[in-house]
This record gives sequence, C-alpha cells and structure tokens, in this order.
Amino acid sequence: MHICVLGQGYVGLPLAVRAAEAGHSVTGYEPDRSRCERLAAGSSYVEDIESIRLQTVLGSGGYTATSDPQDLKGFDVAVITVPTPLTDRAPDLSCVRDAGRVLAAWIEPGATVVLESTTHPGTTRDVLVPLLEEGSGLVAGRDFHVGFSPERIDPGNADWRLENTPKIVAGLTDDCLRHVKAFYDTVTDVTVPASGLEEAELAKVFENTYRHVNIALVNELSRMAHTLGVDVWHTLELAATKPFGFTKFLPGPGVGGHCLPIDPVYLSHHVKARHGQTFRLIELAQDINESQPDYVVRRLQDALSRRFRRSVHGARVLALGAAYKPGTADARQSPAVEVIERLRAMGADVTVVDPYLPVADGSCPEIPFAVAEQGVRVADFDAVVLLTPHGEFDLEQLAAEAAYVLDTRGVMAAAPHIERL
Repeated sequence: MHICVLGQGYVGLPLAVRAAEAGHSVTGYEPDRSRCERLAAGSSYVEDIESIRLQTVLGSGGYTATSDPQDLKGFDVAVITVPTPLTDRAPDLSCVRDAGRVLAAWIEPGATVVLESTTHPGTTRDVLVPLLEEGSGLVAGRDFHVGFSPERIDPGNADWRLENTPKIVAGLTDDCLRHVKAFYDTVTDVTVPASGLEEAELAKVFENTYRHVNIALVNELSRMAHTLGVDVWHTLELAATKPFGFTKFLPGPGVGGHCLPIDPVYLSHHVKARHGQTFRLIELAQDINESQPDYVVRRLQDALSRRFRRSVHGARVLALGAAYKPGTADARQSPAVEVIERLRAMGADVTVVDPYLPVADGSCPEIPFAVAEQGVRVADFDAVVLLTPHGEFDLEQLAAEAAYVLDTRGVMAAAPHIERL
C-alpha cells in the first residue's frame, strides 16, 4: 500500500520506517525542510531509528521524505502523528488541524486516515472528520475511512518497541475499524480493537494520567518521608515486595517528555471546558509534579547552607543529565532543565553534562544553556545534583570524588556526603 505518515518525529519516523520494512511504499511528510533534508540524506535525528536503518529503507525505495504536499497524492492510508502541545496551559490542536487540511485535498474514495496524536476524547470525530469532509467533498465512513490509534512510543526503550507493543485501534464505523486494523496488523504484532473512537482516545490520556498521578503520590511521599527522617527509597522497596495490589513508582525531580506533563491536562481541560467539572486528582497531581523542581532546588539550597555555610549564589554546581529520562536525548518538558534554570537564576555557577545532548549552546531548542563535555573534574564543584542517571555516568567515581551529591533518582547508595531525594 501507499502509506503517508504526516510528521516525522519521535512517533512518525519509527512508524514510517517500520511500514517501509513491512513492504509498503511510504511517504514521510515533514514540513520542517531542514529535518526533511536530513532524512533524505539518511541521517536520523530520532534515536530509536538508527541512521543505517533509515538508509536501508531509503536505498530500497520503500521510504521517501518530503515537504511537498503533492507527494501525498494517491495514498491508501495516511497517519497523522503531529505534536499536540499546550499553549498557555490549554490544548493546542493547531498541528492536527493543519495536517487535516493538508491531507483533505488528497483523499480519494476508499482511502483511510488515522489520527495517532494524543488528544482529548471527541477530537477525531468532532475536529478532524469535519476538516477532512470539507476539504475532500467526501463523507467519512461512507466514501473513506477514519480511525484513531494512540501512539505508545517510549523513547529509548529497547524492550518495548513499536512492533511488539500492543496497538489500540478504533474506527468511525465498523468498516473503518476493519481497514484501520488491517493496516496496523502489517506493522505490529498485536492489535487491540476498541469499541469506539472516544474510548480509544480516553484510554491513551488515562494511561499517562495513571502514571502522572502515581508519580505525584510518591513525590509527595518523598517530601513527607524527608520531613520525618524516613528513608523513602527503602520504604518503596519494602512495599514492592507485596505480590499483589501494588505497583512500584519512584520519586524524581518532576515529570517530562512528550506525554506525562501534557496528556492529563488535555483530559482535565476538556472535562472542564465541555462540562464545567473539575478533575481534581489530575489538577492536584499537576501541582505536585510541577513544583518538584523547586523542591529539588530547595533541598540543594538547604544542603549547601547546612554543610558548607554558603548560599546557592556563587556556588559551583555540577548538574548531571538534562534529558527527561536516562538513555535518551529527549529533553522535551524535562524537569532537569527546570532545575538547572532555577539554579542559574539564583546565581549558581552551573556546569551541565549530558552525554546524549550536543556539546553546544543553543543547538537544541529544549536546552537554553551550554552542555559541557564529559571529563570535568568532580572535585572542582561544591555540589553535584544527579538529575538524569545515564548509564555513562560513573557513579562509583562520583561517590569517591564529590564533596556532596543530591541524588534525585535514588540510584546511589546513601552516604554522609550523598543524599537521596
């Protein structure tokens, strides 16, 4: 089939490459021309897709990157994988609308359009379908097929990839569902049919709301345990020995990435805007997790004052990790970035090391500061704050050389000069 994937980011590029490997003829539509040129040259900027893998599908002719909407002509299946960010703390569906308008001009009878972008229930039916119908002059569910299949990409996860992660599929009608499922059956091992579009849309935002709320719970627990003088990390290990009714979540400097800081807001904002009801648990979890970077800074401030009788202002601080999770360069919504920025605003002299991010100033839009090369002398710093525990960091050397470490991820053994959050 001729497959078009609109958006070639963390979600769209893995899908496009996987579809090409499955034997489809794939057009990867990317309106950012600089990105498109990199893809056409066989250079991947998405770490889950190695450049050699991209070069293979380019060489076979199975994949083409383009910024020209005319290349969408004649598609059998088009998948929209564009960002759905927050603007002024409100859902921003402008990219979905833009993609729908671009796509509508090329819909032919019998074609299938699938939305993968995370959003609130009702988006596919109430926002996307009218745009597709207006631009094509065709009727969804009768002349062409429409579906929703939430992305479940976890950047840097080598165990759960696109092809072996169960894929929820939904359709506007039963026939739409059949066509959507038929496509995803060719690129994933397991498809899970949903009874309706809204159920699939809600399932996606709930998956991440579940994680968001539970992370907020353990973040709040860690603050309380610190006040009580209790080791929260050992407490969680003890609780995790229960073989039923408990799932282990861990504290940290906050939540980041393309889902957790955003998806719950989509759900709570939609419920409030449409029905005037407040999703209180989501809003409370949001408050807790958004305040966690400030809590990390306060803990470091207290430690500097208590141990060295000095303030954050002028202190030499080594920040290890700026990505939102280990083993990835993804810094979108990273709480580590917020911690670093707050320390800098307070006058700290902060050196940032992250082996996954480019050693440059301003080259990564999510990183508003310079990233230093590895190999800095730990002993030159008043304090180290471990924000993202990449495997490349030598924790034994860090423990031996650092004057003080604030470990926000609980990966180091507690010691007189090592505090865990």
